[in-house]
Amino acid sequence: MTESSANIDVSLVPAEVVQTIQTLINKGFEAFLVGGCVRDLILGRTPKDWDITTGATPDEIIASFGHTFYENKFGTVGIVYEKEGVEDFVIEATPYRTEGEYTDGRRPNSVSFSKNVHDDLIRRDFTMNAIAYNPVTGAFVDDHRGIKDIKDKVIRAVGDATERFLEDGLRVMRAVRFASELGFTINNDTEKALFDCRNMLGKIAKERIREEFNKLLMSDIPMAGIFMLQRYGLLTYIVPELEEGLNTEQNQAHSYTVYEHLLRSLQCAADKKYSLEMRLSALFHDIGKPKSRRYSEEKRDYTFYGHEVIGAKMTEKILKDLKYPTSTIEKVVKLVRWHMFFSDTAEISLSAVRRMVVNVGKDNIWDLMNLRICDRVGTGRPKENPYRFRKYKAMLEQVLRDPITVGMLKIDGNILMKKLHMEPGPRIGMILNALLEEVLENPTKNTGDYLEQRAKELGELDIHVLKKLGDSGKEAREAKEKEVISEIQEKYAVK
Repeated sequence: MTESSANIDVSLVPAEVVQTIQTLINKGFEAFLVGGCVRDLILGRTPKDWDITTGATPDEIIASFGHTFYENKFGTVGIVYEKEGVEDFVIEATPYRTEGEYTDGRRPNSVSFSKNVHDDLIRRDFTMNAIAYNPVTGAFVDDHRGIKDIKDKVIRAVGDATERFLEDGLRVMRAVRFASELGFTINNDTEKALFDCRNMLGKIAKERIREEFNKLLMSDIPMAGIFMLQRYGLLTYIVPELEEGLNTEQNQAHSYTVYEHLLRSLQCAADKKYSLEMRLSALFHDIGKPKSRRYSEEKRDYTFYGHEVIGAKMTEKILKDLKYPTSTIEKVVKLVRWHMFFSDTAEISLSAVRRMVVNVGKDNIWDLMNLRICDRVGTGRPKENPYRFRKYKAMLEQVLRDPITVGMLKIDGNILMKKLHMEPGPRIGMILNALLEEVLENPTKNTGDYLEQRAKELGELDIHVLKKLGDSGKEAREAKEKEVISEIQEKYAVK
């Protein structure tokens, strides 16, 4: 047994994981943590998933625990720890495995169970993922010097790199994703094999590619990951449309090619910890520019008229090809389509802002504003929130807030006529305006009981007195409107 060591904070390992391994040991079986969770523990990161490899068979694992499920042909048993009030805690335990030939470049033709942990480790993709660790005893099994590679921040294939990539073509993309996610470099031999085997990615299901792509996009430095995908010839199997912008120069408003602008916009979204949908939108928002670029003799510069419409159609096709959920496609396409909403705030009206809210939807409107920030940062401009943009956001907040009207009252004209038997006419409006003034002064009065009683009192007043109260209510409403708008403008430092 090849052994090495690393400092691991055992407190990062949940009690249920330790209990699972101890139970298997007590039953007479070897058991180790393996794969990404061990790598993350060595890096001092909290793992998201916990995978155990063991000398026990699936039947022996099931017999060792009370609540399990077994729904696959690879031997993986889910061990469930029920927790009151929260989601169940699930640990996956898989017997040591050996694998047959990979004739399709995607999966082994056969899987056999083994009693030897070394058989299991030699079939794994990269040395950093081929380390077994027992948190009960503190022992490591590190046949391929994975701990050293983690310390050196190197991604190296287990054994012959070409063989590993020919076994499963997704591994060429996983190597890049890990490099982006962890900030590691790829070992020279592994890098050469990756490039030589790049066409293997063409054999992989789009769903698997999408999941790796998502993980890369959600890493801290996705810009570097996309650069690597392109450099190794992998991007053409994922989003070939991005490469159309590689040498597409833009106009004087931009410092970078379309390709670099998109990657810088994506990186801005990552730096701000935005969602997957936002990162996809940032990456694709100008993807229609190469197809729309024209040279204008009049402007002596390039124009990109309609690129947002072209880009929205391209984005929809890309996301459908990669089998994204419909909800993701709809949101990203909408953001790409309307990302050119911005216009001169000295000329734009509130009604135009309202139309934009209708176009993109209330649920997406602030994401559209954030996409504009990513777009701006991606051009190389130092200010991401200039005055005109702040003014637009202030106008947006104005149109999104509930207006101050008699509609805010817990009573309306129909109630006045039905319950208080009032006749239709101007008195109804005067009473409602008078009531609104009282509610603006004291919001606790906005109850049905109080307003009905007060409306009854107001209805008995002389029409001239009631008119004065109604006019006073209108003035109070207008004053409150101005106060709220002033607060919004002050919030965004605009006038």
